[in-house]
Amino acid sequence: MNFSDWQDRVPPSIREDTLWDLEVYRLSLFASDVCWQDMRKIHEESNAYSLADQLYRAVGSISSNIAEGYSRGTGKDRARFYEYSLGSARESRDWYYKSRFVIGENVVDHRLDFMTQIIRLLLVMVPDQRGGEIREPDPSYSAPESNETELLQNIPFSDREE
Repeated sequence: MNFSDWQDRVPPSIREDTLWDLEVYRLSLFASDVCWQDMRKIHEESNAYSLADQLYRAVGSISSNIAEGYSRGTGKDRARFYEYSLGSARESRDWYYKSRFVIGENVVDHRLDFMTQIIRLLLVMVPDQRGGEIREPDPSYSAPESNETELLQNIPFSDREE
């Protein structure tokens, strides 16, 4: 699975909504589908059920909060939901790091970079909607330089890929 192929399979009812124009929404919706595969692998470990559940809830809530915020009438209201998405993206990165012993370092490294890309986009959107700065000391966000095309074309999975 890669991003381009995935986009082609997203139903028109989603793709034709103006929400689809937000890159961060498309990436976070794709992230939830990628996470589904990761969650299934983590769930195979009998002592990791709660990890799988927490990870999938965190990743799934990124796009859900973006969708809800997008529908709000004021910039400050939208910003609040985009901040929830930002929190969920960071939480997802945290849970992915904790899953490294199950799904492997290579997969986790990719997911950390992927979540960081989503975080970067949200860090631009929040102050834009709020009409000011985000409540962080420095709105710039550094992460390992990743080629976005590479992040979206070569999606590693652990041994089980379905």
